[in-house]
Amino acid sequence: MPHLQELIDWIIAEGLSTDTIETVLQGVAERLTDLGYPIIRASIAMPSIDPLQRGSSVAWYRSSGFMTEVQGHDEAGQELFQRSPVAYLLTNNLDYARWKLPPGPDAPPIRLLTELTELGATDYLMKLARFPGDTALAGASFSLAVDNPEGFSDHQIAELRRLMPALTLTCCRIATTRVATEVLAIYTGAGTSDRILSGHIRRGDGTAIYAAILLADLKSFTSLNEKHQPERIVAWLNEHFEAIGAPVEQEGGEILKFMGDSLLAIFPADIGDPAEACQRALSAARAAMEANAEVNRRRAETGEPQLLVDIVLHVGEVFYGNVGAARRLDFTAIGRAVNEAARMEKFADVIGRNLLASADFVSRVPGRFEEAGTFSLKGVARPAAIYAWPD
Repeated sequence: MPHLQELIDWIIAEGLSTDTIETVLQGVAERLTDLGYPIIRASIAMPSIDPLQRGSSVAWYRSSGFMTEVQGHDEAGQELFQRSPVAYLLTNNLDYARWKLPPGPDAPPIRLLTELTELGATDYLMKLARFPGDTALAGASFSLAVDNPEGFSDHQIAELRRLMPALTLTCCRIATTRVATEVLAIYTGAGTSDRILSGHIRRGDGTAIYAAILLADLKSFTSLNEKHQPERIVAWLNEHFEAIGAPVEQEGGEILKFMGDSLLAIFPADIGDPAEACQRALSAARAAMEANAEVNRRRAETGEPQLLVDIVLHVGEVFYGNVGAARRLDFTAIGRAVNEAARMEKFADVIGRNLLASADFVSRVPGRFEEAGTFSLKGVARPAAIYAWPD
């Protein structure tokens, strides 16, 4: 028992110091092996709150190390989950299950049982650990397989029950921290989430930064709402935003928000060198327009509606920080430069070009832009020279 308590103490210490479940799993497996458990495989699986995956599992093999398996939200991910021991336990409202191997005729059709038998395992058990709270992050599963002829002893089963609370707490801490970090980054962007998690959370907190601004607006989107079902419209919108947003992120831009059929992004400039940020914004804009055109080419082949995109590029000082109500904040960029970019977009149809830029922006990236004219922007005292990228 003193050795088991040392393992429990180690699990708790790791729960306070590590963010990787692999570190915990390997440490537990190796220490249980030292305590006399002939472990051939150990695993921890947890659900995710993530738009790309429903969950993942990490398995440690005595002979080959780690293997990670990710379950997506698609049919393949659902099928993978339904064939898992976790699904069997949940379907039968169980927190614990144990199978002697090879599986008998009454064993459920779980592929893993056969795979473990082929590895030489003789006994396999799984325990579900419930997390507190009513969220999709419901809990974790912990499983072990051993390869000695007798399998688990009653004493070992009792020891495993004793260490489960500490392991559950550690998994819960790692999972909630991961979800908080990753979900926040998904909804606000990586740079913004870093600022929020570092403590910039009070209304009015922020800073003035110099940045290149990219504003993209999908044309004729409103008319789709009168002709098509909302779920189809959302799917099309997501396709376009994926095509436009990917180049922005690849060029180091920060997507601040999606506003209906528009996207706002900034490219923070290094002090004294806004030209580099403007060049990245231009590269992203051109790649985004080509990617959007490719989406439209695929749509044309199936007879579905096509959506062109207008993009405006500007550069200037913006306030990057928290704006909103006391308990409902938005970490965004506001300022004259953002307003001017939005006003410039209204002239895309007048000029007849899809990629526009301000004079300040063009002065940092001289080249193919052509002056399209000087226009009065709503709410802006000084007329603005607008430039267009040639078709």
